[in-house]
Amino acid sequence: MLFKKKNSPKPIPGLNILTAIILWLVSTTCGALYFGAKLPNAIGISILFFNNLNILIALCEIALGLHIKFIQDDYKKLKSKYRGNELQAVVAYLTMPLSLSELFDAKKWAKMWSTYALYDPSYQNNESFGFFIDFGNGMSTIPPCLLWNFAIMYPEQCSPLLVGTVGLCSYWQVLYGTVIYSLSFVYNRRYAGRRLPEVLGFVGISNSLWFFFPIAAIYAAVVMLRDGDLSVFHS
Repeated sequence: MLFKKKNSPKPIPGLNILTAIILWLVSTTCGALYFGAKLPNAIGISILFFNNLNILIALCEIALGLHIKFIQDDYKKLKSKYRGNELQAVVAYLTMPLSLSELFDAKKWAKMWSTYALYDPSYQNNESFGFFIDFGNGMSTIPPCLLWNFAIMYPEQCSPLLVGTVGLCSYWQVLYGTVIYSLSFVYNRRYAGRRLPEVLGFVGISNSLWFFFPIAAIYAAVVMLRDGDLSVFHS
């Protein structure tokens, strides 16, 4: 042969979508706690954890907007392959082996949405609310998360007025978007024909994180604006 066929990247043993997510959360959260000037309290740690999760999902949400055509095509394939057994598609995605180069391949993470679309087809429709609220959150919530992470780790170097105001706006945006999306999901009966444990697990529990954690963050923002300091993270 004149040209050798290029070998596909070799997966790293044990590395898949699920373990990559776990590694991200552990490394970013533990790293922040190790290098931070002060050890935060339970509220601070929980918001730090959520922010790191949100940053990862926000990057995936950016991929949702940039690779919507890929998501639409992949959704059709998954729908045909896993019709009536959507949970198997979820397991297949979470356990999908990754090489080092694939770990940074946006389309591997965009596949998250073609899989999620098996439960909510609006995510492969670039004219839907679900698509735009998540793409918008992806484009806008990373800077506030980074600001709050820095404020949790180095409270003396941050303005409570700035951190509180930005947090109040950003976390309300996330909370409001989650509430409206959840109401839209129920109102349009997208749960119809699905097994209840699957809907609660894959849609309900996953989205509830973007409900309860923003409430905790809004509480922290109100307290820091009231008190004029960041002691809410350390008291």
